[in-house]
Amino acid sequence: MKNQPRKWLRLSPLLILLAGCAAGGVPQSTAHLSTLQCRDLAALRNNAPPTPERNRSELAALRQAGYDPSRWYDPYYPGDLQAAQRQVDRWFQAECQQVPPA
Repeated sequence: MKNQPRKWLRLSPLLILLAGCAAGGVPQSTAHLSTLQCRDLAALRNNAPPTPERNRSELAALRQAGYDPSRWYDPYYPGDLQAAQRQVDRWFQAECQQVPPA
């Protein structure tokens, strides 16, 4: 019974974090993708020929979404790449609908 207060002290930050996630988390009002990234991703989705610039834009967006291609051994590959691609897809759907094609 002596360890009960310590246990709650360790769990309380986790519980607060989980409560914030359940309530919707922090509102995201800033754009994750730049206008250039939106144009490049739209071009790649429409089967435009890949260019080094478009590839760099896509890689930058994937890195923003949490993917790190620089690790020598990644035990979570390809799951972490696919998760980042899904996140970029969500950002693209939410933020890039008004961007005119290049």
